[in-house]
Amino acid sequence: MAILRFQALKKASSRKPVKFEETDRKSTIFGSNVFNDKAMKQYLTSDALKGVQGAIQHGTKIDRKLADYIAMGMKEWALSKGVTHYTHWFQPLTGTTAEKHDAFFETSYDGSDPVEKFGGGQLVQQEPDASSFPNGGIRNTFEARGYTAWDPTSPAFIYGTTLCIPTVFISYTGEALDNKIPLLRALSAIDEAATEVCKYFDKNVKKVTATLGWEQEYFLVDSALANSRPDLVMTGRTLLGHTSAKGQQLDDHYFGSIPSRALTYMRDLEQECMLLGIPVKTRHNEVAPNQFELAPIFEETNLAVDHNCLLMDVMQKVAERHDLKVLLHEKPFKGVNGSGKHNNWSLATDTGVNLLSPSKTPMSNLQFLTFFINTIKAVNDYESLLRGAIATASNDHRLGANEAPPAIISVFIGEQLTKVLAELEGVTKGKLSPEEKTDLKLNVVGKIPDVLLDNTDRNRTSPFAFTGNKFEFRAVGSSANCSNAMTTLNTIVAKQLKDFKIEVDTLIETKELKKDEAIFNVLREYIKVSKKILFEGDGYSEAWEKEAAKRGLSNFKTTPEALKARASKQALDLFSEMGIMNQIEVEARYEIELEEYTKKIQIEGRVLGDLSQNHVIPTAIRYQNTLIENVKGLKEIFGDEYKNLAKEQIILIREVSGHIEGINSKVEEMTNERKKANQLSDAQVMAEAYCNNVKPYFDEIRNHCDKLELLVDDESWTLTKYRELLLTK
Repeated sequence: MAILRFQALKKASSRKPVKFEETDRKSTIFGSNVFNDKAMKQYLTSDALKGVQGAIQHGTKIDRKLADYIAMGMKEWALSKGVTHYTHWFQPLTGTTAEKHDAFFETSYDGSDPVEKFGGGQLVQQEPDASSFPNGGIRNTFEARGYTAWDPTSPAFIYGTTLCIPTVFISYTGEALDNKIPLLRALSAIDEAATEVCKYFDKNVKKVTATLGWEQEYFLVDSALANSRPDLVMTGRTLLGHTSAKGQQLDDHYFGSIPSRALTYMRDLEQECMLLGIPVKTRHNEVAPNQFELAPIFEETNLAVDHNCLLMDVMQKVAERHDLKVLLHEKPFKGVNGSGKHNNWSLATDTGVNLLSPSKTPMSNLQFLTFFINTIKAVNDYESLLRGAIATASNDHRLGANEAPPAIISVFIGEQLTKVLAELEGVTKGKLSPEEKTDLKLNVVGKIPDVLLDNTDRNRTSPFAFTGNKFEFRAVGSSANCSNAMTTLNTIVAKQLKDFKIEVDTLIETKELKKDEAIFNVLREYIKVSKKILFEGDGYSEAWEKEAAKRGLSNFKTTPEALKARASKQALDLFSEMGIMNQIEVEARYEIELEEYTKKIQIEGRVLGDLSQNHVIPTAIRYQNTLIENVKGLKEIFGDEYKNLAKEQIILIREVSGHIEGINSKVEEMTNERKKANQLSDAQVMAEAYCNNVKPYFDEIRNHCDKLELLVDDESWTLTKYRELLLTK
């Protein structure tokens, strides 16, 4: 009956931390398996090195001859480290990464003269079969051709015995079939727009880089326990399971002593990260039992996104060595906190300045305010698009669930900076008097660093918070590829900075205002029109929902609602104007994300039906039969007196019967609704049907199952329980 559960518990309880020793200092091994500057200087000719560096720093094209030299050097470096295969490592629209391994090994046509071969052609471009990847109608199924093309801005790396080459993925007709191409375009757009604005303050700025520091939350569960739960294996979350008597209510796990097995896993993972050049720095227990977090040092956004995608894969592989399973689902367990991936975003110049970090001089602080206020304005204008960028079936469980940011996008900047903006809002329209200009520079702008010293508190209910020298986009899901969020954020800020530059230049040219006067005038108007997005209070409260509605802010609680913004006219116009995606690419992603949502709910519905009817009900019936036999025995021994003696058993039998009937009827109704939804042809309508007509049954079915878990004899229950999954260290 419950053999698998108890075997898994026995295995998990007997586990010891796997022996692990660091091979060397982190600073010594960092990037050892990366074809970085150090490796390139050793293995490339000077011309080849300049070609790669030019592509990285200036986006210059690498010609075929140089590509051959680069490939030769990369191959020799890889072979020196025992590599046997190479792959173009890319990010199709599945939310995960993809790879196809080819051996360096080749022979001549007759099978003689074996040789390790890898040329510029193999480095720069490959043609994986694109027929089975999501494409949103960009191409027909029978048109299988797609291309991967080398992205030299993200260095090649070795994992195991394979050389992995980060690439973009495009269709035969040129549309982006991946997450990387739109991100690279968005990063180019913000570089151009921000650099132009920076020249108001420093003519020496030639490049602005968007930086990203993600914080990855995750759960660790013993692999035997995880494998004993079909719902965890197939959906990444538990569809059934009564909450444990002890969960996170004592706050005894958060920042506590890291359990031995988890700590050994973290040390092993960190070593792998060091070898791969992923600069992880922080590790700690999170709020829920068996929940943890790691975070890296900030990096250039494209590289940071690649590193996070790689990390999520490496986490699972390292976990296997420790008999652990990593759960990246946003809500694997009911009743305890889910997992997010906070995206800490900022902008840095090639002169070494963080544009979202105040300085000691008024001019530097005016620069800070310019980028700070423009970012707020961008979020104000495109809040629904930002919400759409983080919309997934799994993230719906977190957003607005009193444990994570609400589904309403708002910006938290703190009381002191709110006062600064109020001061700026009162700036005189047009030319400033010498007294006002002096007062602004000395008493408002000049004192910002001092203000921020007292602005260290963070509003944990805010989805988009300013935290001293960066904005923290806290609503991104733990399993998400950061690309969607970062492509959208960088695009809307780039668009806003572009518009800002036009407005300032117009005031300088037509109103004869000085540069700082024009900047103050434009910023003043931005503050006025962006007030609705600023919120300092409790984002979990009902009062905020009502207030947000009054302000006209969107409140999309489900993915089908939120995704509409991804294909709206506003989105199409934005991505087209900024050169990020054309209409075909935008609409394809919208279709793919709707389809992904539908399929995930569909799979969960099928798994839930299977578990409830093939695990829960048979177990309940067996237990009920035991009770019935007990009642019969009491009747045989005691006669009519059995009614009093078996009163509780009879109540239990009725309760169990009621829950069995409830499960059967609700599963049947859910299945019928699923069949109806499957007949629909429109992707949006089908997603809404699954969301509104199928998914509501999940909680009803679960409620009956979880009640039975409390009623049925523990030794008969087949599914591993929450207390075992969450509290087995």
